[in-house]
Amino acid sequence: MHAVIVWWDLTESRQSISSLRGFLRDEAVERFSKVAGLRLKVWISDPATNRWGAVLLWESAEAAAAPVPARAAELIGYPPTERYAFDVEATVEGEFAAAALAGRGLALQ
Repeated sequence: MHAVIVWWDLTESRQSISSLRGFLRDEAVERFSKVAGLRLKVWISDPATNRWGAVLLWESAEAAAAPVPARAAELIGYPPTERYAFDVEATVEGEFAAAALAGRGLALQ
């Protein structure tokens, strides 16, 4: 497995965390649900630092290297400010009340 973390500093963008939440609701969540080799994508934000990003968990480094929809970079106006890729050493799921993970988060409330 392979993990990728991307962050945008939105300071120079016309987009905001709020406008990007609309992008998630309107198209991104559905689009990424069909990406081959993607096990999980978690969109993240930090209003205190005006940052927006994602954590992606892939089946393999090869799957992570394949082209993905780049609409966020297009909307934000530039590629991610930071990008990190890692090998995954282990995964686990803890005890939880809600069985489905899909469809959760501030943008989808």
